[in-house]
Amino acid sequence: MSFRFQVLDFRFQISSFKFEFLNVKSYLLFTFCFLLFTCAACSVPNLEKPECTAARQTVKEFYSLHFGNDMQPSEDYLRKREKFLTADWKNFISKNLSGKQDYFTSTTEDYPKAFRIGECQAANENKTVFQVIFFWKDDTRSEQRETRVEAVKENGKWLINRIFL
Repeated sequence: MSFRFQVLDFRFQISSFKFEFLNVKSYLLFTFCFLLFTCAACSVPNLEKPECTAARQTVKEFYSLHFGNDMQPSEDYLRKREKFLTADWKNFISKNLSGKQDYFTSTTEDYPKAFRIGECQAANENKTVFQVIFFWKDDTRSEQRETRVEAVKENGKWLINRIFL
């Protein structure tokens, strides 16, 4: 391989370029190795258990819905979220709707601005516990808090069973 440069008005220009291979076999071998290492370097293994991967989607969808709607407990609050909740958790919340505490972020009136789903622990193939981190950020403060969310698989569907406050 050889290059020859000329300097014209402080710019480099390639005046000739010559790329020589010994033969076609070495060219094909070089190309194959290059493609093999490029593709292998781009793959990232998923180390999370399959239960966590499946349940993570439900927890993420639930909190996206939750943050996109009013967090003040009410009948409408529960109706919008019930497809993500187990019957036991839904009954518990329906009996305690009179307060101002949001059962999914454990806050009252000072609701977080964002969330992130963190690590997962799979208790068994039908039960997982997720770390959920809540963020408050404005001109005067930057704060984060964490809670745990238990998801269980009922009738082939992942549902939120309880929140550890």
